[in-house]
Amino acid sequence: MARHSKAEAHPKPQSLRSRPAQSRAADLDRLIHEPIRLGIVSALAINETMTFNELKQLLKTTDGNLSVHARKLEEGQYIACEKYFEGRVPRTEYRLTGAGRKALEIYLDHMEALIRATRELN
Repeated sequence: MARHSKAEAHPKPQSLRSRPAQSRAADLDRLIHEPIRLGIVSALAINETMTFNELKQLLKTTDGNLSVHARKLEEGQYIACEKYFEGRVPRTEYRLTGAGRKALEIYLDHMEALIRATRELN
């Protein structure tokens, strides 16, 4: 008769059942997953365009912080930026691109799957 260790006979609750959710978490889009960037993309998903100041006020962040995160999303082609003057006042306006909308949909599907998997474990 083969002997089994206690670990084999009584697997920890964090065993094979939770591994799929953990591996799915590693697949999350890190470009969107950061809170400020998720806020930008989410806000632009429900608004056709938003100005820099509107996003800054909504997200309660600083100019520098918003600028850095918006630039990363631009580089990833998730958002588009248009700069113009309104009279003598410079304006920066953002919109979500098709790639950004698709990335957000995939991200949300991933999060919903993680939530379901986590709830199934309990």
